[in-house]
Amino acid sequence: MSALRKKFGSDYQVVTTTSSSHQKDKRRKRQRFVDKNGRCNVQHGNLGGETSRYLSDLFTTLVDLKWRWNLFIFILTYTVAWLFMASMWWVIAYIRGDLYRTHDEKYTPCVANVYNFPSAFLFFIETEATIGYGHRYITEKCPEGIILFLFQSILGSIVDAFLIGCMFIKMSQPKKRAETLMFSENAAISMRDGKLTLMFRVGNLRNSHMVSAQIRCKLLKSRQTPEGEFLPLDQLELDVGFSTGADQLFLVSPLTICHVIDTKSPFYELSQRSMQTEQFEIVVILEGIVETTGKLFCLLFLIMHCLKPGLQNWLHFILGSPI
Repeated sequence: MSALRKKFGSDYQVVTTTSSSHQKDKRRKRQRFVDKNGRCNVQHGNLGGETSRYLSDLFTTLVDLKWRWNLFIFILTYTVAWLFMASMWWVIAYIRGDLYRTHDEKYTPCVANVYNFPSAFLFFIETEATIGYGHRYITEKCPEGIILFLFQSILGSIVDAFLIGCMFIKMSQPKKRAETLMFSENAAISMRDGKLTLMFRVGNLRNSHMVSAQIRCKLLKSRQTPEGEFLPLDQLELDVGFSTGADQLFLVSPLTICHVIDTKSPFYELSQRSMQTEQFEIVVILEGIVETTGKLFCLLFLIMHCLKPGLQNWLHFILGSPI
């Protein structure tokens, strides 16, 4: 909808009209390269040995999995390890004949008071969790039990370090930190300090600061070289103050990020009409260190996909508007 103000004598009348082209833009949905939440819509295909490449870096693969798969692997790994080790203790007791001589007071078993699989499982849990109730214990007459106990201790330490470390790193990832970093809904082009400037705003809702916050902008646009080569999603850098240090942010209040459209800008040769028809995306990368956790934080945020409605108002951008 657009509002047209017509002048009749000394009076003004506001007439509301419907823009068919604007409605078509709303209905039209294009596939984004980067979503508003920072997720990249990229799928790799025709790669040989892709599975083996992921398994070669198993720790990072587990960290990148979704929470439901992490919990499933966490529970499954511990369950299989517990059942396997309990079976090993039961096999030792079965081979030695301890299961059939539980009531012989003169006989010294490998593990006292282990006479079936549930008791072997309880002995393993008590040993692994260092509970030590005192009812079940290894005797000195069982060298194979001592060796299995050492193997159990080493295997348990490895499994604990791997899975608990994976869960800790996943919980400490600052992905949710992006929920309290807000960008302006639309970017706009307006005159500032006598120069045509592309502007958007960013703000931090939390009281905790971001240390060494730095912002960068990438223009994603397909182009064809003079040699005839087609480059899909070619990446160009947008200068948002790298030479002057303006890209180093102190986010205690909302800031306006500016890109001057000069002769070095990719937008210099575009007119207002051509900008409305061009196919491109602008991706903002905000990175820094979270003060409370000391974790490196990186946020991808898409501020523009092809043409946003705010760009239609070239010279009607209010800097004091809320984010």
